[in-house]
Amino acid sequence: MLQIELWLYGPLAQYAGAANQASHAQLCLDLPNGAKMRDLLAKLGIPQKEKGITFVNGNLTDMPGLGADLERELHGGDRVGIFHLKSMWPFQYRFGASTSSEIMEALKGRTMLHHGYSAQTPSAGSEEVKPK
Repeated sequence: MLQIELWLYGPLAQYAGAANQASHAQLCLDLPNGAKMRDLLAKLGIPQKEKGITFVNGNLTDMPGLGADLERELHGGDRVGIFHLKSMWPFQYRFGASTSSEIMEALKGRTMLHHGYSAQTPSAGSEEVKPK
């Protein structure tokens, strides 16, 4: 058996039973050796379609609709945070997050929206739009 620390955020907190704090839940869960993220979701009855941004040990492992970490093997002592599909990007990661190899592979070839807080210079051939 292995034990993980699980944090559920937003409406996902309801799957924690008595540990539900309305906006979040924190559980220590026992799982069989070799358990994967898919097994964790099944144990708690969390539908994959409600799973949004996911972190394991502070590393981004999944984003809504990717299912990048479903086959990720969990280990004793892992700290897993699962946000509801409708949850916003966690504030503490506003300037970026470490990412897992699974999510990097899932994102290859996909066009993603991104943001930045610094001014961007226009690329060659584009027109700069100035406020009026």
